[in-house]
Amino acid sequence: MDLPAYRSRLDRVMAERGAWPEGSPWVREAVAALPRDGFAPERLWRWGRRAWEPVDRAVDPAGWAGELYRSPDEAAVTQLGDGLPTSSLSCQAVVADMADSLRLEPGHRVLELGTGSGWNAALLAHRAGPGRVVGVEADPVLAAAADVRLAAAGLEVQVRTGDGDLGVPDEFPFDRVIATYAVEEIPWAWVEQTAPGGRIVTPWGRLGHVALTVAEDGRSATGWMQGLARFMPTRTQHAHRRRTFGEVRGSVETDRSGSTDRDPTQLADLWGLGFALRVALPDLSVHTGHDADGTSAWITDGHTSWAVLSARTAGGAWTAEGGPRHLAEAVEAAWSQWEAAGCPGVHDYGLTRTPTEQFVWANDPRTGPRWPAAVRRPGDRHDLTPM
Repeated sequence: MDLPAYRSRLDRVMAERGAWPEGSPWVREAVAALPRDGFAPERLWRWGRRAWEPVDRAVDPAGWAGELYRSPDEAAVTQLGDGLPTSSLSCQAVVADMADSLRLEPGHRVLELGTGSGWNAALLAHRAGPGRVVGVEADPVLAAAADVRLAAAGLEVQVRTGDGDLGVPDEFPFDRVIATYAVEEIPWAWVEQTAPGGRIVTPWGRLGHVALTVAEDGRSATGWMQGLARFMPTRTQHAHRRRTFGEVRGSVETDRSGSTDRDPTQLADLWGLGFALRVALPDLSVHTGHDADGTSAWITDGHTSWAVLSARTAGGAWTAEGGPRHLAEAVEAAWSQWEAAGCPGVHDYGLTRTPTEQFVWANDPRTGPRWPAAVRRPGDRHDLTPM
């Protein structure tokens, strides 16, 4: 197994597609100094035909290295729970992009949430310096393993076991806060523990990440969406069980049908209309597929209602739906609102968090359209409903 060759290939692919951030050359330097294989467990997991299968370094070293270095856009699954991934080494392109968004400088104090294997904390420590990074990991086994790997790499990083949503109350203020798991709601503790003018970079809703700047008075944080990528959700903002489209469709009869001149193809564009629906209708799941007639869409709220937009050969789509919510109409209204706003893309959206509210906005945080999101109160459960 020639690990340097695997590293070199991924580095070259990143360079060819412009994935190394020009404004943060330290990221590429840190990855070269601290490659991801130095922080990977001996067993990784690969999706087989019907289930996740182990890939052990001792048994299949080439397969193990292939999982780590397959693509800039592929994460390496490092842990399963109840048959589902619960931790991973994030894909290298997203790690680089988020590190660039952090605008990290030597000497900054950094709070890293969701330490996992320790690789991201290592990269941050390479830039910030000894003793400047504090990591929080919910799983004590992962936290202990990350601590060992970081020490073996000669890095002085403090790794704590705990709830990342709470931050580290006895260590703030931090200049930078970065999470490696997705939240629907930005925990207010993160804002409180970030110094005025500091940055918070976090995945939002498992579909992208946002970079927020804390206001000088410390009473709000606001910033722009940075890009798209799917992330594992926080373990502490508990998700209620959502039913699949098939489950909802199988239990709710069709009670409305019609047609639309809209082309469902646009729903497949996650950088455009797809992201707009994620913002305006965050509890809906929208999936698309293409056949000889065109693109069709399957929509559900995961509980009681569903809708289908079936492509017509002549253009537009037939609609059918069932349940108390008129989902086709809701999508149509959000579609029109998106067009009225000038068809903003991902980078035209931003997010603001205050002590009492959180809202996403488009084009301008003060004058643009906005979509409020409920803020949890102590003891609430949080329903994660990404698209």
